[in-house]
Amino acid sequence: MARSQDRRPGHSRRAQNGIFTGYVVVILGVVAGLAVLVLSIVRPETFAFARSSAAEVARPMGRAGAEGRAAGQGVFAAIGAYFKAGQQNAELRREVEAARANAVSMQALKDENRRLKALLGIVDPARPPVATAHLIGSSGASTRRFAVIDAGTRHGVIAGQPVRAASGLIGRVTEAGPSTARVLLVTDPDNVVPVRRANDGLAAFVQGASNGRVEIRLINMGVNPVKKGDVFVTSGAGGLYPPGIPVAVATAPTRDGATGHLAADPADHVYVVVEQAFSPQARAEYERLQREGAASAATAP
Repeated sequence: MARSQDRRPGHSRRAQNGIFTGYVVVILGVVAGLAVLVLSIVRPETFAFARSSAAEVARPMGRAGAEGRAAGQGVFAAIGAYFKAGQQNAELRREVEAARANAVSMQALKDENRRLKALLGIVDPARPPVATAHLIGSSGASTRRFAVIDAGTRHGVIAGQPVRAASGLIGRVTEAGPSTARVLLVTDPDNVVPVRRANDGLAAFVQGASNGRVEIRLINMGVNPVKKGDVFVTSGAGGLYPPGIPVAVATAPTRDGATGHLAADPADHVYVVVEQAFSPQARAEYERLQREGAASAATAP
């Protein structure tokens, strides 16, 4: 037999009590909810303990969620850094190369300023130099020792003028063009420089040895008083080179003098100073000898 669709309690006491209890519970729930709502609006601090309790209960879950988010962000950041590492390395490499180039440029400027200050320190105000020039070439592979400077007759440079660097004598001008000049170096065998020992004036002369070294030969033969480390400077004899310019340092004493090295190696200098001949008569004599040599070479068969 099918169940009746009529759900009215009828005369069942239990059913009526159940329905009544349900209505009462609903009404009490609504009233309690309204009371709680009004109380939360009027006095919010009343339920602070409940909120705190709920927060304490939810704390482990919230902390676990925060750690999960942080871990996820770290993973994504690591992945992004991995893909950007190549670009960052290239940028850092360019920055390092630029910094290295700047450092090299600054060092070059510092060295140039040092050389120029050294040249400025040797200039005698009473005898201003003819010109300041660059050493732009040399004959290092030849038995003859010449150098070329970028100053010529336009700058007042003529044959017979001494050429020196900050640390000592370089040589003398033998030929001069409009913008360049040829310099016979001290190390050339044909260049003989009268010198004296700096500490006591011992007379000698320096002659090139064609191997980058020089021979120091004493004028007065006898017991050789030259010692290793003695410094020889121009004596002014002959009137070409001004006195007091460092020329050579003795390294190995010999029977009649010593073998030495230059006080100013041309390979170590970029800037040089061209000076006037110490004596005008010496310059005139040098020019006369140059002319006679050129004339004899032209008439030779």
